Amino acid sequence: MTRRLQITAGSIVVSALLNESPTAEALWNALPLQASARTWGDEIYFPVPVEMPLDETAREVVNMGDLGYWPTGRAFCIFFGPTPMSRGDEIRPAGPVNVIGRVLGDARDFKAVHDGDLVELDTEE
Repeated sequence: MTRRLQITAGSIVVSALLNESPTAEALWNALPLQASARTWGDEIYFPVPVEMPLDETAREVVNMGDLGYWPTGRAFCIFFGPTPMSRGDEIRPAGPVNVIGRVLGDARDFKAVHDGDLVELDTEE
C-alpha cells in the first residue's frame, strides 16, 4: 500500500512517501497531526502520539530528505542537512532513528521553517 503524506510547515507544503515499516504504519494511523516545529541544525522534529522501539530501519546517520521517528523523544523528524552532531557533511540525528519514509522533492525547502512554526501531517489525496 502506498502511503503518501502531506507535510505543511510554515509556508512549505511537501509530499512524502512512508515506507512499509511498523513505525510508519503507527504514524499513519495517528494522522492527522499538528505540532510546533522544533529545529536542531537542519532537522525539524516534534513529538507525536506514537510509541515504538528501534527497529530494523534504525540508523545513526541518515540521508537528506529522510523522515525518521526518534524513540527517545517520541518524535517525528525531517532531515534536510547537517545537525549539531554531524561530522562533516553527514546528517546525524541526536540518537538512532527509525527511517520511516522520504520527502519527495527538495528537502532543503524546510530551511525556511523556524522554531514554533505550525507543522501539519496528513494523508495526501
